[in-house]
Amino acid sequence: MTVRNRVFLGILLVYAIGVAFVLYRISSDLDIRYRESAEESLVEVSHFIASFIEQDINRQGQSIETLRNVFSALYAKEFKAKVYSMTKTRVEMRIYVTDQRGIVIFDSLGRLEGKDYSRWRDVSRSMAGEYGARTTPDIEGDDRTAVMYVGAPIRANGQIVGVVTVGKPVQSLSPFVETARHKIIVAGVVSVLAFVLLALIVSVWLVRPFGLVAAYIRYVKSQKRLNLPRLGRRALGVVGEAYREMLDALAGRHYVSEYVQALTHEIKSPLSSIRGAAELLLEPLPENRREQFVKNILREVHRIRELVDRLLELSALEARRELETVVNVHLVHLVEETILASQQVADQRSVCLIFQPETEIMIEGDVFLLQRALANLLENAIDFSPEGGMVEIGLKQKSRSICLSVRDHGPGIPEYAQDKLFEKFFSLPRPHNKRKSTGLGLAFVKEIAGLHHGRIGLSNAPGGGTEALLEIPLTQGG
Repeated sequence: MTVRNRVFLGILLVYAIGVAFVLYRISSDLDIRYRESAEESLVEVSHFIASFIEQDINRQGQSIETLRNVFSALYAKEFKAKVYSMTKTRVEMRIYVTDQRGIVIFDSLGRLEGKDYSRWRDVSRSMAGEYGARTTPDIEGDDRTAVMYVGAPIRANGQIVGVVTVGKPVQSLSPFVETARHKIIVAGVVSVLAFVLLALIVSVWLVRPFGLVAAYIRYVKSQKRLNLPRLGRRALGVVGEAYREMLDALAGRHYVSEYVQALTHEIKSPLSSIRGAAELLLEPLPENRREQFVKNILREVHRIRELVDRLLELSALEARRELETVVNVHLVHLVEETILASQQVADQRSVCLIFQPETEIMIEGDVFLLQRALANLLENAIDFSPEGGMVEIGLKQKSRSICLSVRDHGPGIPEYAQDKLFEKFFSLPRPHNKRKSTGLGLAFVKEIAGLHHGRIGLSNAPGGGTEALLEIPLTQGG
């Protein structure tokens, strides 16, 4: 993955984690907030009923019997109330009343009368003139049956003579909590998607205001007939282009910094050799030693120039978003020409290049770039082949792509290097001279494969050696 992709995905990941954290905090507090709201209502209801009982006591009335009749009628009442997304059809509120000893003298559900509730928090604290509340499950150990209770003292002649407790099942709040939680999650997902979309829009309209759209319009005009699948693929290409433009804008400075640091590191060694050789040439030396140092200088200068040239080529290639020239490529002919161009280097080390095509294969692509990619793979294979060895070039056609393979019979890829082969400036020493290359060849091949919507891979071949596989679609889908 490139630095630009890592930077963008890092920004997106940080944003997504931030949104997820905020949503988690809000979501985890929902149940508490709804319970607080319900508890506040229970406080008012409990004091209302306590006041009702107090008035009836002062009038020496039958308050308990009145409550019994009211709740009996209330529970039998039929109604249908649409409360936002939930439909309510029955009353779930319950109450019980205790005397000054904490004995239940009335229970709206008819299950608790005669029981001692003096130790329950809602009763004991209310009897002491404090705020009493608790949440207790009807079935021990089953939190789904939890009920919120809030108590209020009943006073007569300035003394607390009992407690009225109002209860409400927590389960009745669950539909509201779940609905709110669902909406929060949806809002979070939409927020992340909106962030990605906004980034793409900013890339298209601020980084390149009209270029991408204009290029797409020109492409549509150039079509002889309307082909919706092809136009759709091209539109996706425009979106992908906007994405890459955004990556450039987000990570460009870091990207340039990485190039400069790597180039400085690679040039430092040959410059030191040139400086050392030049300083020695200032001293009196035998002719053969002087000639040796001059050759060293020329060799290191050639190395720097090759590095700079390769880096400029790679930089120009990375700046390209698509192939400029797509033509029908005769692959067998292209491979044979590339082998012929590499034959002299192979002959110097007595390496045999073997290519036995089965049939002609045609693909769409850039002839020059494909030839450069194969030349790089051949150069690597020749360098890592043993003296007098052979390099096998294969070409196979699949249903939708072609596979070009280049295999040597050298030492193979060390385990530590397997995930670094396509990194810029990474190079393994050649077995025959222990020298390293610029480390840009495989990065160059990777960019060429990407421009052709293909892929490149290197792996240790069965029986020894290394095999490079370059796979490219038969049609570029433009």
